Amino acid sequence: EARAKFLAAAKDAGGALERFAHPERGPEGQALSTDTAWFGPKDAARVLVMLSGTHGVEGYCGSGAQVDWLKRGELARVPAQTAVLMVHAVNPFGFAWNRRVTHENVDLNRNWIDFTQPLPKNEGYAALHELACPPTWDEATQARTFGALLTFAQANGMAALQHALSAGQYTHPTGIFFGGAGPTWSRTTQTAIFRDMLSAAERVAIIDYHTGLGPWGYGEQIVPVRRASAAFARARAWYGAAVTSPESGTSTSADISGDGISAAAALLPHAEVTGMALEVGTKDVLEVMNALRADAWLHAHGNVRSAQGVAIKKQIRDAFYGDADDWKGMVAGQSLTATRQALAGLQL
Repeated sequence: EARAKFLAAAKDAGGALERFAHPERGPEGQALSTDTAWFGPKDAARVLVMLSGTHGVEGYCGSGAQVDWLKRGELARVPAQTAVLMVHAVNPFGFAWNRRVTHENVDLNRNWIDFTQPLPKNEGYAALHELACPPTWDEATQARTFGALLTFAQANGMAALQHALSAGQYTHPTGIFFGGAGPTWSRTTQTAIFRDMLSAAERVAIIDYHTGLGPWGYGEQIVPVRRASAAFARARAWYGAAVTSPESGTSTSADISGDGISAAAALLPHAEVTGMALEVGTKDVLEVMNALRADAWLHAHGNVRSAQGVAIKKQIRDAFYGDADDWKGMVAGQSLTATRQALAGLQL
């Protein structure tokens, strides 16, 4: 449904469309794909990039923001010699299956590392893996493991628990926040899109839509680069003093390894890249974490078609999508502001 709405809105707005077929199928056997829509001159020096579905199930938010932007007629406000590239469903498998991860069980924002070098170590996750992802998921196991994780947080702090579980790990392929053993299909596809479509760009603004951290409907503007960098200074000048930095501990996100925004500058060495993740809050962080734990167990050990599987799928969808008018309105309004700020910033 999201893809159909996006394609219809992009076509009505005169976008140049391209489809990248995914090798896997959706839960009903349907074909999956990442789709792009380009608006404006192909050789534009300035380009705004809007990404949805980097984390699969979070695509409801990003896709909705993209479609809303098009239907509002925002293209009429785009300055001369400036283009807009929309990438819809960067991780279409996760979007279709209501999973945050790719078909390789990889968190795409932990996958953008150099796999020819030694992999990042996360000893905290290794110590907690059996609690985070137990082989059974009955009520007793959930209570026991959740209690043990809370005990860890009480002893070491909630930030330490969040970092251990979510910073990224490369040792447990069926675990949560797994960074992979090599580049995923989604990473490879996004790399090709960026290198092909942004080859003429001199200045690039990226807005990557995410959900699951922070208060209900609030869009935190996360800039995952060094706080002392020129890219962070530009983002702060464009979006204001509320931008946050995982590196300095001002973000709801842990300081992670292998995110796509940090990697974008290396993909586009000829361009000045200013990236920002718009992270829209949904539920309490522990509820979100439990949804991820349940989903990891389901796909490693359970039956997606079972009653328990259906319940877990609703749990994770609710953890990353606020299916309510106020939440959707907050997404649309904050996205609209951010896109206008980015387009203005590109002209500076």
